[in-house]
Amino acid sequence: MAIRPEKMNNPADYVSQEQLDQIKANFPQLGTDPAAIRKRVEALELVLERSFVIPGINRHVGLDSIVGLVPVVGDIITAAMGAYMVWEARNLGMSKFQMTRMAANVGIDALLGAVPLAGDLFDFLYRSNTKNLRIIRKHLDKHHPETKVIEG
Repeated sequence: MAIRPEKMNNPADYVSQEQLDQIKANFPQLGTDPAAIRKRVEALELVLERSFVIPGINRHVGLDSIVGLVPVVGDIITAAMGAYMVWEARNLGMSKFQMTRMAANVGIDALLGAVPLAGDLFDFLYRSNTKNLRIIRKHLDKHHPETKVIEG
């Protein structure tokens, strides 16, 4: 039996609400609530900016610096991952000014990071995703204080 394209418009035809509720119960980090979004953007920032430590100089680097070494493609990939944080900010209802600042951070990182050699050094020093995480945390702490995690 072939599925006709006109019948594929509604996802509810394929997944029941009960199945969606089961997925949300098993994977709470996939939710759209502010606490789940905080966990996702913090994890993404960790992967992009602080995944590894360079021995000898004790400098944290992440995929942004490493993947950025690949000309053009690496910068496109890391810019897309940084843009995901801006998209999550939109899901939180952050102001256009905050999202514009975040998009500018990603744009500066992508544009200057694309310059051969000097861009790789720039990626090593400029942490756009950490800056964006600070903006998101400030918003969450003000508007959703229940999402704060006390670290010891």
